[in-house]
Order: sequence, then structure tokens, then C-alpha cells
Amino acid sequence: MPTDVEKWKDELYGEEIREHMLRFAEEGWDAIPDDEHDAWFERFKWWGLYHQRDGQESYFMMRIGPPSGVLEPGQLRVIGEIARDFAVGPAENPEFGNGYADVTTRQAVQLHWVNIEDVPKIWERLEDAGLSTKQACGDSWRNIVGCPVAGKDKREFVDALPVVQDLNENFKGNPEYANLPRKWKVSVTGCREGCGQGDINDIGIEPAEKEIDGETVRGFNVRVGGGLAGREPRFARDIDVFAEPDEVVPVLGGLSGLFRDYGNRENRRRARIKFLVDEWGTEKIRKVLQEEYVDFYLKTAGDDLREEYSYNAGVPDDHGHADHVGVHEQPDGNYYVGLNVLVGRVGAEDMIEMADIATKYGSGEARLTQRQNIILTDVPEDRLDAMLDEPLFDRYSPDPHPFQRGSIACTGTEFCSLSIVETKNRQVRLSRWLRDNVELPDDIENFHIHLSGCTASCAQPQIADISLRGMKTRKNGEAVEALDIGVGGGLGQDPSFATWIRERIAADEVPGAIRNLIHGFSEEREDGETFREFVQARHEDRLETLAKPEETSYDDPYMHNTKKTWYPYAEDDAMEASPAPNSPDDAISGDD
Repeated sequence: MPTDVEKWKDELYGEEIREHMLRFAEEGWDAIPDDEHDAWFERFKWWGLYHQRDGQESYFMMRIGPPSGVLEPGQLRVIGEIARDFAVGPAENPEFGNGYADVTTRQAVQLHWVNIEDVPKIWERLEDAGLSTKQACGDSWRNIVGCPVAGKDKREFVDALPVVQDLNENFKGNPEYANLPRKWKVSVTGCREGCGQGDINDIGIEPAEKEIDGETVRGFNVRVGGGLAGREPRFARDIDVFAEPDEVVPVLGGLSGLFRDYGNRENRRRARIKFLVDEWGTEKIRKVLQEEYVDFYLKTAGDDLREEYSYNAGVPDDHGHADHVGVHEQPDGNYYVGLNVLVGRVGAEDMIEMADIATKYGSGEARLTQRQNIILTDVPEDRLDAMLDEPLFDRYSPDPHPFQRGSIACTGTEFCSLSIVETKNRQVRLSRWLRDNVELPDDIENFHIHLSGCTASCAQPQIADISLRGMKTRKNGEAVEALDIGVGGGLGQDPSFATWIRERIAADEVPGAIRNLIHGFSEEREDGETFREFVQARHEDRLETLAKPEETSYDDPYMHNTKKTWYPYAEDDAMEASPAPNSPDDAISGDD
């Protein structure tokens, strides 16, 4: 039997949702029938709009999805101006103030505190700048991710950006692929670093080469069925297909058509293509793709570059560019500068200033990464020093401390209805405490700590050196926020998911556990041994012993049940104190 969501989608989905959203915007929040909220909010996702959580009724998160994270000159500034003008709420965040944008782990941007009444004005500004929220969410092709410096990387094997653009043009808004059983996440990368993270996507298109008719041809191998959500993560599996650049569109059209027709529409928990690959196996996936969806002969897989991957690969830090943070030369002799954006959050005024710096010293183009960072491109060598002296880069550093360089956090209970714990501010405080109190070995520059508020895994905790996942526990007789601790996850030639070694540790004892674990790593590691190698060489019991929870000087002001507040940082955070629902005409919205 189809799920409620499938029934709602059968009634209305895709492009036509927009006219209803415009009507609701004109008539106001109250025009959305109370008994139809679930149906409409599910549909709104197709146009990039998520309703925020209990206590924040009438407020939405809006997602903007630039393919492969590429923001053309002027677009970063437009997003910053929209955040300044429309993403201002009734309470301030103590770390970030009011009015900011979040860079996501899928190279998108999220704005919070958006009113439905303001959506048409925001769309107009975005679309005038060549940006869109279309299919940023929902059961369809999501934002296509890839190497953030495609076309700008001296070590690049094949420029994948034209392929990403072709896919975006062919499948975004295409009614044949607008209503899939669940989300459809695609990664396309042509670089040698592996930063496209193809292994954790529904489809991973990765660089490869193959001899065809006596000539060596560069293109892509195809992997299918990766994903992290829930407690059943999968790495994408090789289906033995090599695609030349001009074959990627029909191959992926075929795979998304296969998923559309054979994916599970009766159980949303089992509706991702990873479960279909589990059920069928890779040989059947390939066979059905060939026989029913592609009208040309599929080539067998080529020789890949996975042994060269440096991004989150558990290899020494001198192996490659890894996350693209820092200053790197482009093929044209100019440079790109990768900035660390701690937990992905940028103040609106900071984003505007960053856009102006990009224009002053470079081409004005910016790129978003899957590590929630921002890259500014096309900087001539003679302008580099002046650019790097900009005061803004004290906050968004191209040379950050490893604990801050490696910090990722999801939205958390600040806005998300699924999250169990507060995340963004906690991760900021944790990274600062670790920076000031814990020493990493001198040869470690990349150390990833990911904090996800629940098992949805938006912060991708399973592929971090240290993985943190939101839970609840009791301490001194009171319910408190807690975290599971995992270790040893990562991607690269031989990807591995984190091993969970501690469960439901009170959040204020987690920094101590991390300090003790890293101390053990420093004391016991072999020369040059990476953290992942260290984890893989030890029994789970030994790792659990090393990661002993302990109270420290770290102070955590979010130990209470933030999920039960209307906003975790409000002076009066009780649900009954919430000002929602609200509209832009109310002074409390802060829009004026």
C-alpha cells in the first residue's frame, strides 16, 4: 500500500506546487489549512522549503542548490543580502547573532527564519541572479555534488563541471524524473582527491580511463547505492560500467528511471536505491539498466584513480590537496583560496564582505565544498598577499587549526525537528576547547570530528575520524543531552564506517573522552601512522578504554533537553514563550 507521502504526491507534486506556494504567500501563513500541514510541507520541499520544528510554526528553512557548489560572480553577495534581509528571527544565537547562512555538506546554502510571505521576493532575487531552490529537497534529483574546484585544479584528471551542468539541465525540472520514490543524490567528480564523496551517494561518478579502439579514453566509472541515513549505511557499489563524458547523461537517466520504476514506494524507510542494490545485486542492476533503459552497449569499468585519493582517505597529509583548504595554484597560473567556515555558518554581513573580497582580488566566483567551506577562485599571484591580509580571514582562515578545519555539524535542535541534541554551537565550543587543551601529533593537519544531531546523518558522522551522534541519557538523576562516540571512519581507496565505541555519554564528558583518546593515539602510534590506521590496528575494547569519558574545564550550556524548547538560546526558551506563529508584518520578526 502506498505511503501517505505517495498519496500526497499523486495528488500534486513537482513544478505545479509553485503556484500554490505563491497563493499561500499572498494570503499568509493562516491560509495553509491546519489539517493539511503535513501534506503541504512535504510538497514544499520540492521547491527547497522545509518547515522548521515545533515552537517555530510559520518559519521555514530555504535551501539553495548551486550544482557542484559553483557560485558565479555576484551570486554569493546576493545570498548574503537575502540572509540579511529575510533570514532574521525573533531571537539571537549567542555564537552567530541574527541573520546568517549555512553551507551544507552537499554544497548548498540554507537560510532560516524564512516566512512564507517572503518567498516570492526571495525567489525573484535568486532567479534574477541565476540561482534556484528547485528540487533542493524532496523526492527527486537533489543538488548534484562534486569536486568544488572542477576546472580549477592543476591535478585534475578530467573536468567534470560540464558533465554536472549537463545533468542539471537535463534532470532538474524534467517531469519524467520529478517524482521518485525518495531523494536521489548524485556525485560527479574528475579530480584525484576523491572529494566528491561518491561512495556515500546514491550514484557516484568517479574518474577512470579505459582503452577503447586502441586509444586511452578518460571518463568515469559508475557506482550505485551509497548512503549514510539511519543505522544502515552503505558504500556505493561498482556496477562495472565505464561512461565517456557524453554518455553520463543517458546512463544516469537510465539509473534514475530504474529507481523511479522499481524503487520501494510502500515503505519510505526502505525506499533508497541502496536497498534495491541489496535486494538485486550489482549484476541485476547492470542487466536491467542495459536491457530496459539504455539504447547503447554499456562498456565495462575502466581503471580508476582510487589509490590516489587524499580526501578523508586515512593517508598522510602530504598525499594531496585533500579538502582544498589553503592556497593552491590553478592551471591558468592564478590561485584559489580555500577558507575554513567553522560548522558552515557565515554571518550575512560576513558573506557580503567575502563576496566583495572575491570580486576585489579575483573573478568574484566562489565555490562551496562538502566540508561546509568556501573557496574563492581566480586570484592573480600579485594580489594574494593583500587578499590574505584581509581582517575577515582571521575568522575564516585559509590556515586553520586541525580541530577547526575538521569540524562539521548539522543543523541540530536549533531548527530541525529530527535532531535530538544541539549541534552547531556545541561543535564550535568543542573545537575551541580542543584547540586550546589538546595536542595532536605535529604531522597531523587533517583531523575530522563530525557531530550529527540524530541518525539521519546530515553531518556524515560515519566517515569521520571521530564521530559524534546525538542521544539522551541521565546524569545525577536528570535527563541530559548525550553523544555516541565512534572512531575510524573515512573514505578513500578503502573506505570504512566508524566503529561506535561509546554510547550515550553525557555531552559535557565527551571532550574529556576525545582528549584521552587522542593522548592514547599520540603515545601508542607507530611513526607516521594515521589515526585511521591506528584505529584499525586495535581491538574495539582497547579503543573504548582509551576514550574514557571525563569532566573537564569544558563548559556545555546546552545540557538540558533543547528539543523541548522553542529555541535553545532564547532567554525564555519554554515552548509556551514562543512568539510563533509570526509574519513579516510583526515587529518581532526583525525583518524591518
